[in-house]
Amino acid sequence: MKFKPLFILFLFQFGAFVYAQNAEKTYNLNKDGVAIEGYDLVSYFEAENPLKGKEENALLYKGATYWFASMANKEKFKSAPENYLPQYGGWCAYAMAKGNQVEINPEAYLIQQEKLYLFYKTSWINTRTKWLKEPKALQAKADLHWAH
Repeated sequence: MKFKPLFILFLFQFGAFVYAQNAEKTYNLNKDGVAIEGYDLVSYFEAENPLKGKEENALLYKGATYWFASMANKEKFKSAPENYLPQYGGWCAYAMAKGNQVEINPEAYLIQQEKLYLFYKTSWINTRTKWLKEPKALQAKADLHWAH
């Protein structure tokens, strides 16, 4: 069985990959390093609906690039960034409660206790709806998973 050593090597490398994915906090960025698919973080708190940011109003903060719809919003963010950052690095809050990092739909969100939570949403699945069924319990679980 000459394939057995290769299989064992594969299992070891796969296990190391999975461990690295779970052990490292990563932020939900696109291939260009832009967070929240370019949506303006300040607009989640101040507009009726979140607004798409503009590349010319970009700001690099802690390794992620954020786009803002206006210079005024960019300045608001710069003055108090922690007030606007999404929870769990911008990953789906519901999935984080399960210990997973899942992409989001930037228009599926919730402001809860003055914090921004983002969710995965398609035509068939809306994790925001699931979150709203037990927000305190899910938040506690997501907080725990994100902390580790």
